[in-house]
Amino acid sequence: MTEFLTAAVGFILAMLALGLVSILRGPGDTDRMMAAQLIGTAGIAALLLLGTVTGVPAAVDVALTLALLATFASIAFVKKGLSSLDTDGTGITEDK
Repeated sequence: MTEFLTAAVGFILAMLALGLVSILRGPGDTDRMMAAQLIGTAGIAALLLLGTVTGVPAAVDVALTLALLATFASIAFVKKGLSSLDTDGTGITEDK
């Protein structure tokens, strides 16, 4: 079972490398943010699997902390996008 989990970690890290390429070459900010979310998810999965394989419970704590930080990064990205819509004047306004 350890060999399978180690192979799964290798596959996840390969997908993480492809995500890094997508961040560097992404055409827009949204594509880059989605790739960053992929990297966060892959990093969490890799840490959870490594924690299981090696028996280090601290890896699970680090993975959960990264999950929390990834959530805040998504919220910050959305708020930045909404604020730029408001300052550009292209936001949707309600008729009153």
